[in-house]
Amino acid sequence: MPIDDNLARYSDFSFATAVVIYAFALILLSAEFASLRTRALDALERTPTLVRAGTPVVTTTADRPGRLVEPPRRSRSDRLGRMGMSMVVVGLSAHLASIVLRGLATARVPWGNMYEFVTLTCAAAVLAGLIVLRRASLRTLWVFALIPILILLFVAGTVLYADAAPVVPALQSYWLPIHVSIVSIGSGVFLISGVASILFLLRVSYSDSSEESGALIRFVRQLPDSRVLDQLAYRTTIFAFPLFGSGVILGAIWAEAAWGRFWGWDPKETVSFIAWVVYAAYLHARATSGWRDTRAAWINITGFVAMLFNLFIINMVVSGLHSYAGLN
Repeated sequence: MPIDDNLARYSDFSFATAVVIYAFALILLSAEFASLRTRALDALERTPTLVRAGTPVVTTTADRPGRLVEPPRRSRSDRLGRMGMSMVVVGLSAHLASIVLRGLATARVPWGNMYEFVTLTCAAAVLAGLIVLRRASLRTLWVFALIPILILLFVAGTVLYADAAPVVPALQSYWLPIHVSIVSIGSGVFLISGVASILFLLRVSYSDSSEESGALIRFVRQLPDSRVLDQLAYRTTIFAFPLFGSGVILGAIWAEAAWGRFWGWDPKETVSFIAWVVYAAYLHARATSGWRDTRAAWINITGFVAMLFNLFIINMVVSGLHSYAGLN
């Protein structure tokens, strides 16, 4: 089918719009993170009454029984954080619109080259973040999730960009929407897990520091508790691990249909298997006494690095049967 150039342009515009909105969201959430120390000091000066924001309470005093008392207004940092989260949702809407329009323009599933794969993976990472980072106490972690997402989107829109076009004959299979989408979603969730483990290592490394000053010390102390970060990395990996493993298995089935063998130790297959084994080792280490802390986190980060290596180095440098990057 012919390519719809108008829809392709709308897709590119939606992609650029999503990147700009994510950048504004990063600025707002960074401003909230920077003001955490001020917000904590302000909280100490408030009354200790536990009142949910936006809910009026009735107090009884000797002179004015039953007087309606309005709760304190939300802090400036909290408003910045809420605006940032709203921008993330709007950015994801534009992001998904870009993917849908790309598919309509090409009359196929829109993940047939590296540009489209990275776009889908980043969308999955943002959606995963909206689910696992929905609590206000974890909202500042969006600063560290959006940074790699924006970097990946920038690389996708510049270095990896490919014009809307039909996929090569080898990818014209019903396995493409199944295999690639599962791997992409799993990779997006692994991004959140990797960021959580990196921040966990920072939190543990400086949690016992006796220094009261220093930019790095203040930065680390504003992060959530190390146990929260560890649980976040573990739970997201538990979700992504079977997805990624299923993607590898389905890829092997597709390989048998396309090339007449289930497994041939192609570079892409090999590194994917290595990444899967590393994540399996992380889950095992996380459940083993004595390995639950920093050593398990390092294994998780190694798995994330293997995923990035598989995405960029294997696709762009190493030649193999999976060389479908779509680069000019």
